[in-house]
Amino acid sequence: MAEQYSLQGKIKITAKLKLVTGLHIGAASDFAPIGAVDSPFIRDPLTKLPIIPGSSLKGKLRTLLAKSYAKGILNAIKKDSEEIQRLFGLGASKTSESRAARLQFFDLKMTDDSFRKFSAMDLDTYIGEVKFENTIDRLTAVANPRQIERVPAGVEFDFQLVYNIENFAEVAADMEILADGLKLLTMDYLGGSGSRGYGRISFTNFKFEPFSINKENFAEIEKKLPDLENLFKGVSVPQ
Repeated sequence: MAEQYSLQGKIKITAKLKLVTGLHIGAASDFAPIGAVDSPFIRDPLTKLPIIPGSSLKGKLRTLLAKSYAKGILNAIKKDSEEIQRLFGLGASKTSESRAARLQFFDLKMTDDSFRKFSAMDLDTYIGEVKFENTIDRLTAVANPRQIERVPAGVEFDFQLVYNIENFAEVAADMEILADGLKLLTMDYLGGSGSRGYGRISFTNFKFEPFSINKENFAEIEKKLPDLENLFKGVSVPQ
């Protein structure tokens, strides 16, 4: 049975995530009539607004960090470093026990300001644009046109995650790794077709909210916040 560590407190981290270029994170489409978009982006089933799944963000961050730590060929996920495992967790397998993640991700939703701005625009789809792509076979010259739905550049999302404090001695190191991962993401991309310019993002306005039911632990977390905030200054883009 996997070991469970005591919970010393939590830190809620929020920021604004802005699309620098159009974003496509695909949704399943069982039926596409003639003339319809071939590849729609994922939407909130209730509001029909675009979202960025927390799983997409978590997976991308973990992969970028794992590639950065790897020596040569990227290792299997069960062989991730101790630092990455404690932040992102590990699923149970025949050879290893599960490990709970210290980072808890959320689905990212559009900010209210972005909704007011983009819902008033005359766009191709509801809060979306259609990008016409065309691949051409280099040997036969046969074209394969398709329509990709993207969330337009300029849309902002409310980013948030929660970090579980299990060991005060590891908080600074954990937060430095997270900040490095977010910085790597701003130099990489989210979603598909990143090599063609899709999914470039930026972060602004990081905020940290500590919580603990233990008053001494809460005071300890508050003392660490200025140093943690400094770590994320290299991630934020000046407004």
